[in-house]
Amino acid sequence: MAAMVWPSGYGSTMEPQTIKPGTMTERPAQPDAEDFDHVIVGTGQAVGTLLAALPEDERVAIIEGGAVGGTCVNTGCTPTKTLVASAKVAHQARRAGEYGVRTGPVTVDFAAVMARMNDMREASRNGLARWFETAPNVTFVRDWGRFVGPRTLVAGGRTLRGARVYLNVGARARIPDVPGLDTVPWLDNVRLLELDALPDHLVVMGASYVGLEFAQMFARFGARVSVIGNRQQIMPREDADVAEAAQAALEDDGVEFLLGVRPQRVEATPGGGVAVVCDGDAGEQQVQGSHLLVATGRVPNSDRLDLEYAGVAVDERGYVRVDDELRTSAEGVFALGDVNGRGAFTHTSVNDAEIVLDGLRGGSRRVSQRPAVYAMFIDPPLGRVGLSEREALAAGHRVRKAALPMERIARAKEMGETKGFVKLLVDADSERFLGASLLGLAGDELVSTFATAMNAGMTWREFRTTVLPHPTVAELMPWALDDLSEVGDSAAA
Repeated sequence: MAAMVWPSGYGSTMEPQTIKPGTMTERPAQPDAEDFDHVIVGTGQAVGTLLAALPEDERVAIIEGGAVGGTCVNTGCTPTKTLVASAKVAHQARRAGEYGVRTGPVTVDFAAVMARMNDMREASRNGLARWFETAPNVTFVRDWGRFVGPRTLVAGGRTLRGARVYLNVGARARIPDVPGLDTVPWLDNVRLLELDALPDHLVVMGASYVGLEFAQMFARFGARVSVIGNRQQIMPREDADVAEAAQAALEDDGVEFLLGVRPQRVEATPGGGVAVVCDGDAGEQQVQGSHLLVATGRVPNSDRLDLEYAGVAVDERGYVRVDDELRTSAEGVFALGDVNGRGAFTHTSVNDAEIVLDGLRGGSRRVSQRPAVYAMFIDPPLGRVGLSEREALAAGHRVRKAALPMERIARAKEMGETKGFVKLLVDADSERFLGASLLGLAGDELVSTFATAMNAGMTWREFRTTVLPHPTVAELMPWALDDLSEVGDSAAA
């Protein structure tokens, strides 16, 4: 099988837990260690937050064997959202006639699209590297780090010991055990970004966030795209109504779906492409394409650190176990970002760093105080905060719901962007927001409004009195609450 890659990236969530001491393994003696106040392993997005706030008179070592900046800079936010922007422009250009604008045939210069993306990520990567290399209190070691003892690592021929150690090494693509996958060329989210030519037919194995963002953007670039999912619903974390509306939008862009099937084997085709043979209720089905993207989840990079020599415990999935202040089972060692399984995003990684810094100053911030909030950058985008409707009912809340189709919002109609809807959930007893799903124009921005309201403990009645500017999508959010009604399952409880 082709070699695994080493990015950081998307993870999954865990409930707060008490961390028991890990089992420590003896390792042969190493050369005398250099002592630092702080050793940061990995340069994902938590590192900038840490470094900017740590005292300038304290010695810091930063260890990085791969590309500086982690997933966000190299294979996640920066490059993919740059590609999403190019795909959006191509899509809008094709729709120009709807707005009374006349254009000629629209074509995509894929090489230019990729060059623009590379310029963006290289600028971010190089800027971070210059900061680490020139900060007077920082020793920047460009090599992979592994533990050799408590709070002690080797990297670049040096032994570094920290009074505190921060693990910020992220996650990588999970590669499923599908027979034949090791006999064909395949792409993960990293290698897809290295393509120099647009695929004729991209087959995506996986129907969740990463795979769907790539599916839509490549369809808009002009590729045929087929998505294979092992459930009948895409985006299984979301409510069915949200997932169905998102699927319809993707299908409008030409994305094809084969759902409720499981890949049984992968084969090479005579023309140099790939075939994924699946099994489902309809029996054996086959999808053939020129390229295969594997987007079936993430696994943490904890297995690269020799954690047993530091007494750092992991769970059954390999995520580093942390408590509510991101402390691991080893004294003085913290885990931030995707490797701890407590968040899957840049903003949660940054917030992890803020929680750790607050704890070092004697503060009281906790991971469990953070509601889930994220966005999915398909078009229309999805913004999500708090609980889904399904989760709220399962948690025993008496749920009241308001839903507003985007086609009823004047700003969306004026802009010709009427796909999707807004769904707001409140607790019938406390009148506070439980969550919001915003699939539609500016949904990725609108979600911040409700995240702020939830963080402030605002009731829906208080939110209802807010005056917002016209004409915007946001202005209708308070008005949507006039249609709150109790959800059937909770009403019957």
